[in-house]
Amino acid sequence: MKLIVGLGNPGENYKMTRHNVGFIYVDEYLKENGFTSRDYKKKFKGETAEINKLGKKALFLKPLTFMNLSGESIIEAVNFYKLDPASDLFVIYDDMDLELGRVKIRKNGRPGGHNGIKSIINHIGPEFVRIKCGIGRPNGRIDVVNYVLGKLSDEEKEVLKENRDRVNSLIDDIINGKDADQLMAAYNQK
Repeated sequence: MKLIVGLGNPGENYKMTRHNVGFIYVDEYLKENGFTSRDYKKKFKGETAEINKLGKKALFLKPLTFMNLSGESIIEAVNFYKLDPASDLFVIYDDMDLELGRVKIRKNGRPGGHNGIKSIINHIGPEFVRIKCGIGRPNGRIDVVNYVLGKLSDEEKEVLKENRDRVNSLIDDIINGKDADQLMAAYNQK
């Protein structure tokens, strides 16, 4: 089983913010595969949905611990299913160091200032696959915290929508067993 995690913050105040790109892409993928919000189950301090596609299983998890405590939710799922984070855990999240809409996959590394990733590393270590989704950096005098917690503009929503098929294809490849190296070769944009 693969564990696919979308990072974000729960609640209406955070819906459609830049920091919730992980939640957005997980919701979009599940919606495309016939799931609704009523199909989510509360488990592992988060919302989960299990999918069985072409005989392969994947668990989707949206931690409800708030971003900075994401690792608390993820470690519960990893331990319950006895997963190897290096090969079975895939985390989708926002990255300010990538331009809006760009996707980059890495096998490991540092948190790069992302508190959700820092929490995951603190709970399970640095070996897990990261799917970074670019949100770009704020222009001018906008504070970084206000930027990531700010609502997506219509233009930004359109870029994410245009990228949805690419991310959905990436998730399909994860479920079908492609490893991090294969995913990086196929999806990392030069």
